[in-house]
Amino acid sequence: MSNKVNKNVLRAGTITAGTALMLLMSSPAFALTRDDGDDPGPGLSVIETLGLYVALPIVLFLVIAGLVMVGDKSHKQAGFKG
Repeated sequence: MSNKVNKNVLRAGTITAGTALMLLMSSPAFALTRDDGDDPGPGLSVIETLGLYVALPIVLFLVIAGLVMVGDKSHKQAGFKG
Protein backbone atom coordinates (compact mmCIF):
# COMPACT_ATOMS: atom_id res chain seq x y z
CA MET A 1 0.00 0.00 0.00
CA SER A 2 1.18 3.48 -0.75
CA ASN A 3 1.96 6.17 1.80
CA LYS A 4 -1.17 8.16 0.86
CA VAL A 5 -3.44 5.14 1.43
CA ASN A 6 -1.80 4.51 4.80
CA LYS A 7 -2.50 8.10 5.86
CA ASN A 8 -6.14 7.82 4.80
CA VAL A 9 -6.57 4.52 6.66
CA LEU A 10 -4.97 6.00 9.78
CA ARG A 11 -7.18 9.10 9.53
CA ALA A 12 -10.35 7.00 9.09
CA GLY A 13 -9.40 4.77 12.02
CA THR A 14 -8.73 7.75 14.26
CA ILE A 15 -12.07 9.34 13.40
CA THR A 16 -13.90 6.05 13.93
CA ALA A 17 -12.22 5.43 17.29
CA GLY A 18 -12.90 9.01 18.41
CA THR A 19 -16.54 8.79 17.41
CA ALA A 20 -16.97 5.44 19.18
CA LEU A 21 -15.34 6.84 22.31
CA MET A 22 -17.65 9.88 22.33
CA LEU A 23 -20.71 7.64 21.86
CA LEU A 24 -19.63 5.41 24.73
CA MET A 25 -18.99 8.38 27.00
CA SER A 26 -22.40 9.86 26.29
CA SER A 27 -24.34 6.63 26.70
CA PRO A 28 -27.44 6.64 28.90
CA ALA A 29 -25.66 4.55 31.54
CA PHE A 30 -23.93 7.72 32.72
CA ALA A 31 -27.29 9.46 33.16
CA LEU A 32 -28.09 7.35 36.23
CA THR A 33 -25.64 9.30 38.38
CA ARG A 34 -27.21 12.44 39.82
CA ASP A 35 -25.18 15.64 39.80
CA ASP A 36 -24.98 17.99 42.75
CA GLY A 37 -28.00 20.28 42.71
CA ASP A 38 -29.89 18.04 40.31
CA ASP A 39 -33.57 18.21 41.21
CA PRO A 40 -35.70 16.79 38.41
CA GLY A 41 -39.35 17.68 38.49
CA PRO A 42 -42.25 15.31 38.01
CA GLY A 43 -42.53 13.66 34.61
CA LEU A 44 -45.08 14.60 31.97
CA SER A 45 -48.06 12.44 31.18
CA VAL A 46 -48.70 11.24 27.63
CA ILE A 47 -51.39 13.89 27.13
CA GLU A 48 -49.10 16.66 28.41
CA THR A 49 -46.26 15.46 26.19
CA LEU A 50 -48.44 15.33 23.07
CA GLY A 51 -49.88 18.74 23.87
CA LEU A 52 -46.48 20.32 24.42
CA TYR A 53 -44.58 18.76 21.53
CA VAL A 54 -47.32 18.14 18.94
CA ALA A 55 -50.42 20.29 19.48
CA LEU A 56 -48.71 23.50 20.61
CA PRO A 57 -46.35 23.74 17.58
CA ILE A 58 -49.28 23.06 15.21
CA VAL A 59 -51.40 25.74 16.89
CA LEU A 60 -48.52 28.23 16.78
CA PHE A 61 -47.96 27.47 13.10
CA LEU A 62 -51.63 28.01 12.31
CA VAL A 63 -51.74 31.29 14.26
CA ILE A 64 -48.64 32.63 12.51
CA ALA A 65 -49.90 31.48 9.10
CA GLY A 66 -53.27 33.13 9.80
CA LEU A 67 -51.62 36.41 10.79
CA VAL A 68 -49.52 36.35 7.62
CA MET A 69 -52.60 35.71 5.48
CA VAL A 70 -54.54 38.54 7.17
CA GLY A 71 -51.58 40.89 6.66
CA ASP A 72 -51.29 39.84 3.02
CA LYS A 73 -54.99 40.49 2.33
CA SER A 74 -54.83 43.96 3.87
CA HIS A 75 -51.99 44.91 1.49
CA LYS A 76 -53.96 43.71 -1.55
CA GLN A 77 -57.02 45.73 -0.53
CA ALA A 78 -54.94 48.88 -0.14
CA GLY A 79 -53.74 48.60 -3.74
CA PHE A 80 -50.21 47.54 -2.92
CA LYS A 81 -48.47 45.92 -5.88
CA GLY A 82 -45.24 44.24 -4.99
